Amino acid sequence: MHNVLTAVSTPRRREILRLVWREELSAGDIHRALGDVTFGAVSQHLRVLESAGLVRARRDGRHRRYAARPAQLGALRSWLERMWDDALYQLKVRAELEQARRGPMPRTPQPHRGSPPKTPPPHRRPPERSRRS
Repeated sequence: MHNVLTAVSTPRRREILRLVWREELSAGDIHRALGDVTFGAVSQHLRVLESAGLVRARRDGRHRRYAARPAQLGALRSWLERMWDDALYQLKVRAELEQARRGPMPRTPQPHRGSPPKTPPPHRRPPERSRRS
């Protein structure tokens, strides 16, 4: 799990993972898609993703082609879901405790369903005073 978290901890590696999620790409294709990163940096990021098991590399002549291994994110996904479930449960408990501490909320009177809604009287501007020169 630690290797996977480390691998997806940088935005650049997440972007590379997104690029190879649906189609297999060469390191050159990834480099061209990113644009502002050196080829060496792309290679280093791919090595980290591959060692974490998030991408697989396949030889294709002189090139290596990379593809995502979505199943490897399964453990991370389960862990994140449990973490969110726990956090949401704790938030629910805190909200309920706060509500109990404050007591019941006062009810606002509801208008009778048959009566028309009350509209405030129109706003009137005070009459302008005439200026004498």
